Order: sequence, then C-alpha cells, then structure tokens
Amino acid sequence: AEQEEDQLFWDTLEKLQDFIVNKTNCTTLQHSELEADDLIAGWVQNHPNDTHVIVSSDTDYYQLLSNTVKQYNGITCELHTINGIFDKKGKLVIDKKTKLPKTVPDPGWMLFEKCMRGDSSDNVFSAYPGVRTVGSKNKIGLKEAYADIGRQGFAWNNLMLQQWVDHEGKTHRVLDDYERNRTLIDLTAQPTHIKKLINDTILAGQEIKNNPMIGAQFLKFCSKYQLVKLSDNANAFANMLSAAYPGKS
Repeated sequence: AEQEEDQLFWDTLEKLQDFIVNKTNCTTLQHSELEADDLIAGWVQNHPNDTHVIVSSDTDYYQLLSNTVKQYNGITCELHTINGIFDKKGKLVIDKKTKLPKTVPDPGWMLFEKCMRGDSSDNVFSAYPGVRTVGSKNKIGLKEAYADIGRQGFAWNNLMLQQWVDHEGKTHRVLDDYERNRTLIDLTAQPTHIKKLINDTILAGQEIKNNPMIGAQFLKFCSKYQLVKLSDNANAFANMLSAAYPGKS
C-alpha cells in the first residue's frame, strides 16, 4: 500500500511539474547535481534587488532572510521576516508561553550553531561533539565564539583550535570540521564547481515564456484533479502563473 501511495505521489508530482513547465510562464529550475536550497539561494543571490518569498517550513532558509527575503510557512500559515513573524491577517504571532511576539532567531547564530552541531537529518556530523552553548569559567562555549566571529580573537581561536578524538581513534580539529560543515550547510559557502552549476542552471532557466490561455489551462488542470478551492480562486492563480520572467535585475 505504501509503495502504491508513493507511486501515486510521484506520478501526480510529475504531472504538476509538466503543467508548470509547459503550460505556464513560470521560471523553473532543475539540475541532477543540485538540491532545491542551492538553487533557491542562488536565485536570491543573483537577484539582490528583487523581493523574494520562499515557501517552505524548513528553518535552514532563515539564513537567507533579509529586507528583501521573506519565508512563508504553509503549515502554520505564518510569514517569517527579519522584523517578526506574522499570521495570515498580517498581525504579529504571539507566543503562548511568553505572551510576547514571536521573532525569527538571529540567522547568523542559527547558521553558526548548525555548522558546529551538525544535522543528523542530513548526515552532517558535529564539528565538536558535546560543546556547550554557553561556556564555563575554564571552557569557551558557542556563544562566546560566535560573539568573536568577526574579530576571530581569543574566544574564536580557543574553540576552533580544540581537538577531539572520535570512536575510531581519529583526531579532529574543530575548525576543519566546521569548515567542512559550512560547505554542506551554509548556502553562500558551496564549493566553486557547485556555485558554477547553480549560476549556469539559473542562466539557462531565465527564458521568457509566452504560453497562451494559461487561465483556461489552469481551470482544466483543476477540474482534472478536482482541485475545487484552487479553481474557485482561478483568477489570482492565473495572474501569478502568467507572469513571465522580466529579465535580470
């Protein structure tokens, strides 16, 4: 049953992809060696003067948030920005525990902490297992090192030059593992050949489409898959799907 459900999902996704690529004016990007977050980050970086809304619940995208980049979480119906988290009515979301407006954590700190602690869901290993968030009298923690990241003075070097031994007896230097994790997690620190693939894929995808009767095509697609709520708002979706790439800013 699970295999049948998976097959149905991928078949449906393929039909949706075909519709977006061939029946709309939307720009689409895909490369067999790149993940979606690489292309999203590359698109943002290649269009610094445009306004971007990333539709995802993945907090990895917090590192991209800026005055021109926002993130919409469709699961919670929240818009995450550097100025706060807003609900679908445009009001600040209030934390039920603190009774204060929710805020997005400092993107720089979140990125640094993740590069240090790793990400088990993506098989990214810790650069310093067991490191404390806040240090003690005799040991530097992540907060102290992060506060020193710009100057890279005593606190930074004290932490980064530490060594630890894994279960196989191999000695690791924290800085080496941190830099390894940056290439895997930091969306501005990909290897040079990956950045070239990103830029080449974006350049190739910047064609200006002029597909006709997109509204009618959208209604036909909704009818075929019984997407009633989408068809009820067909005009709004048709306007979005009809908007062609305007050219590089």
